Amino acid sequence: MANPKTMAAPSSRERSRDADRSRESILDAAEQLFADRGYEATSLTEIGMEAGVSRATPGYFFGSKAELYEAVLDRSFADVRAAVRSGRQRAQSGVHAPEAVLAGALRDYHDFLSARPNFVRLMEREALGHSPSGADVSPRLAAGQEALSAISEELGLAAADSDEAAHLLLSIVALCWFPIVHGSTLLRSIGLDPKAPGFAATRKKHIVDLVLHGVAHRLRRPGHAAN
Repeated sequence: MANPKTMAAPSSRERSRDADRSRESILDAAEQLFADRGYEATSLTEIGMEAGVSRATPGYFFGSKAELYEAVLDRSFADVRAAVRSGRQRAQSGVHAPEAVLAGALRDYHDFLSARPNFVRLMEREALGHSPSGADVSPRLAAGQEALSAISEELGLAAADSDEAAHLLLSIVALCWFPIVHGSTLLRSIGLDPKAPGFAATRKKHIVDLVLHGVAHRLRRPGHAAN
């Protein structure tokens, strides 16, 4: 049996890695439970149990349940903004035609939502008023404004055309979100199964084709000829 006196204490780097893993586990568990049960019906104790840490650990890392909820959304919106910036970098590189840039951004967004359905469910709960009072809306606003700016820039829209970009963004969000929210309701009533093999690929292609057709007159404007 090892002598406790001779065992090396964990290094600061190892402790940091353990803390990072615990923090991510807590965020994952909180995201799942908040999406499944809602904010009010979820406790820090349940989140700790789901994350496989002690009951007090979520509070140690995040303080309150409201602060943990904000951290969950901050992480999701940071991922959304990263996807937007990736698409914007492709657009600014000048290597790809506008059609390819917009199609790539649509596919990225669709894939992000498909991989993070809990994010969509959390946003739906917020839309119904099921979120902590006094929640910080700045991450939501920042993500929306960044996406709006990227679309306006790619389509060459002036400030006077801001409504057009906003409506396009709204259409893209709706096209991507609806099957995730209503997979077990409307989709099934019209004979579609979002869990069926090939559904995601077919849906993604439909969205890309529909949006590109709708903005074709913008993408083919002078100075944006395909490379």
